[in-house]
Parts: sequence; C-alpha cells; structure tokens
Amino acid sequence: MRLIDELDELHDHYARLVEAAVARDDLAAAEDLAQGYEDDAIQLMAERENLTHLLPIQRGGRPESALRGAVRRLLPGRAA
Repeated sequence: MRLIDELDELHDHYARLVEAAVARDDLAAAEDLAQGYEDDAIQLMAERENLTHLLPIQRGGRPESALRGAVRRLLPGRAA
C-alpha cells in the first residue's frame, strides 16, 4: 500500500473518532484525538521513510492540521 493511501485511511479513522467525540460534546477528547492523528501520521511517515531516528520532531509553535483546526473552531470562546 502506498504511503498516501495509509495516511488517507489514518485520517478517515481519526475523523470518525473526532466526529463521535464532538457528537458527545466531548471537545477535549476531540482535541486529543486530533493531536493523536498528527502524532500517528508523523510516526507513519518516519517509519516508511526510515527516518525514525529524527523522532520526536521538535516543532517551533504548533502547525495546525485540518482536524485540529476543525476542533479549535468548535471550542467555546475560541471560535473566530
């Protein structure tokens, strides 16, 4: 399986989990799940590219994935 296909499956899996957490009004869990997606996607890419020696990635600031952006917009008091 191609890496992009695995990443798509991973995203779809986490998107369903995030949607379920939002439906339960558990936005903290949704945010944790969105972060889990990012962590798992980075791990998957590093493993496929034989770059696990670079993990954990130290990021300046926090780039935002689509899932984290969606959750952020749902959080009370943080929506734009």
